[in-house]
Amino acid sequence: MSCIETLQAYAFRSLGFGERLLPRSDFTLCDQFVLIGSGLIWNVYFGLLAILTGFFFANALAVAKNSPRRWLRAPANGFIFVFRGSPLFIQFFFAYFLFLSLKSVSPIFDPLSAAWLGALIVLFLNTSAYSAEIFYGALRSIPKGDIEAADAYGLAGWSRFRRVIWPTMMRLAWPAYTNEAIFLFHATTLVFFSGFPAWRQQGDALYYANYFADKTFNPFIPYPILAFYFILLTLVIITTFGAINTRLNRHLPQDRRAKIRFKPQVIR
Repeated sequence: MSCIETLQAYAFRSLGFGERLLPRSDFTLCDQFVLIGSGLIWNVYFGLLAILTGFFFANALAVAKNSPRRWLRAPANGFIFVFRGSPLFIQFFFAYFLFLSLKSVSPIFDPLSAAWLGALIVLFLNTSAYSAEIFYGALRSIPKGDIEAADAYGLAGWSRFRRVIWPTMMRLAWPAYTNEAIFLFHATTLVFFSGFPAWRQQGDALYYANYFADKTFNPFIPYPILAFYFILLTLVIITTFGAINTRLNRHLPQDRRAKIRFKPQVIR
């Protein structure tokens, strides 16, 4: 099978399109690049949806944590503490068995035990907690002069938050939030180790890399390919978030603009 034929047969296999059976022998470099790249679609799916939905929930959590009202502050603090204080893998483990229990109660909960929804919910909750702490720190760091200037212009309530507080919070938090987004995409590989099953062998990038490593007894080809794909994905995230950071800081002098620096986390 030529590389073009391999691309046609396996490019979207992780989504259920193309060849159903995986290659069993005579693995080529093209086979490994195509199938691991196909699995990466799921990693992008998990990371993109979790970061988009988690962004809004994290903003709400940060505002709630900063609220003087205890009935808002206490639940936000508790949520952030639990999901930042426990390992992501353990969250996958407990969520899977919780969703299985709900599945036994009613068939309506069946999708929760599948990776496409159950694992996504766990990633959404986890990144919301980490991002909320980043946004809360930025919210507490807003210069008082900015708030006093908003008061002097007669801005109050939602108008002050939307025009002054929230843009400043985003500007201060964005470099750290960029690192959270990068690490979230890297953390999507943990879905492979969680209890959520891959349906009909349609797994993520690590699923296919592990498959080739097991079949060839040589992990030094599939895993570097996997790392290569994630490096490319990281460059895309840095470029995208860097453009947003430039937009957020466009009104500041060049020397006062916050720079995005990638600071990888060893463990979550």
